[in-house]
Amino acid sequence: MSDDQIKLFNRLWAIANILRGKMDASEFKNYMLGFIFYKFLSEKLEHFLNKTLKEDVIDFAKAFNDSKYADALKEEAVEHLGFFLEPQYLFRSLVAKAQKKEFILDDLNKTLKSIEQSTLGHESEDDFVGLFDDVDLQSSKLGKSEKDKNDVISEILKQLAQIDFELHNSNMDILGDAYEYLIGEFASNAGKKAGEFYTPQQVSKILAKIVTLGKDKIKSAYDPTTGSASLLIRISKESVVSHFSGQELNQTTYNLARMNMILHGVKFSDFDIVQGDTLTNPQHTDIKFEAVVANPPFSANWSASDLFLNDERFSAYGRLAPASKADYAFVQHMIYQLDENGTMAVVLPHGVLFRGGSEGEIRKFLIEDRNYLDAIIGLPSNIFYGTSIPTVILVFKKCRVNSDNIIFIDGSNYFEKKKTQNFLRNEDVERIMDAYKNRKNIEKFAYVAPIAEIKENEYNLNIPRYIDTFEQEKSIDINSIVDELKAIEPDIKAIDADILKYCNELGIKAPVL
Repeated sequence: MSDDQIKLFNRLWAIANILRGKMDASEFKNYMLGFIFYKFLSEKLEHFLNKTLKEDVIDFAKAFNDSKYADALKEEAVEHLGFFLEPQYLFRSLVAKAQKKEFILDDLNKTLKSIEQSTLGHESEDDFVGLFDDVDLQSSKLGKSEKDKNDVISEILKQLAQIDFELHNSNMDILGDAYEYLIGEFASNAGKKAGEFYTPQQVSKILAKIVTLGKDKIKSAYDPTTGSASLLIRISKESVVSHFSGQELNQTTYNLARMNMILHGVKFSDFDIVQGDTLTNPQHTDIKFEAVVANPPFSANWSASDLFLNDERFSAYGRLAPASKADYAFVQHMIYQLDENGTMAVVLPHGVLFRGGSEGEIRKFLIEDRNYLDAIIGLPSNIFYGTSIPTVILVFKKCRVNSDNIIFIDGSNYFEKKKTQNFLRNEDVERIMDAYKNRKNIEKFAYVAPIAEIKENEYNLNIPRYIDTFEQEKSIDINSIVDELKAIEPDIKAIDADILKYCNELGIKAPVL
């Protein structure tokens, strides 16, 4: 991150600490991220409409009070930005009231609802509906009395008002990346509740680089377990993406994903993120995607009903992932959504490489029958928030250039340890990407395995079967040790003599040496 981004992040996190003692990170993130997003929308709207009215030599606040402008301004804003706010609901208007110590909770509640209501019946409705549902202004955790709640919220808004988001700057990365950094910090502080919505940035970077390799433009990108949308956003940093799609089960995280996309400058018409269970109720099966990425919940439960054997996503395999481990169900779903010219990268637990039963049969089908598996990349343990298990990235392509082999990369030993968490460094990411691109054997790190060898191993893909990372201990030279002991023998005898002398002087029995 740049110095400006770090400064912005530090200020935002300091404001978040106002709530830190009142509730855990999994809860106070909803308020902090929601209010940042509200300020962003408000300032973006005002900046856009003031620019639109520049030739009329009048600003938005004054123009809205003129009947000849009001309807046109609302229509212009909804068409281009997807939403509208009246001047009385602008962020600065509420801050002005807060500075006068007025009660603002009712106005703030109306404001957040007003944003949503302005989109009803328009193309942007699905991207804004329910967006602020998790900002509960009546929560008892904000304070015992209405005044206490009002004081806390007012203080947060006043603190945020002191930060210039610099929306006049066309480079949205400063605010967008600080927002993303905040999401990561909330994940770090939320413990076991965190892993479900956030993929560490360096892992996201590897997946994004893989699915965009050699492509300046991507027609469509998809994440079936969207989380906070960090993976989709990361793809846009590696290639120009025309359209994003995703699905997220958790309602709160779904709201966060939509906020994150809009805050990163993705127009509402350029993304389609929906809420729901991807495995049981997929919403994008009529579309094939050029880039598919995911960090599904590890070994999640799912129904594994026999009815899925009639589902086109699973029917060709003749087997379903076990009910207690949905990992391969997500893989099958993603492969179904992958376009013929696309690349898919998914993070999974190591067990998918060697577990037997139906998982072994699915793994064999993917390699022997379809030949879709392109690479296996082992990651260090303890790099995901909420779990310490080692993970692996599987890369799939329907039209593989290297169809006679699969490359194995063992990145498990390359990381930096900070406190209780392990982190991938930039050099670790580059090491992995160089090995994937060059596709050559590297001792104790990368191995290009012929399909015939994988077949001999009965489709067991456990990385140590293909990459020997064992460090042989140095041989012990007995003769050298004897020589060293002989060299210090006179010193030992002298010490023995001194001990015996002192014991005699003290009149005590000398120890047996």
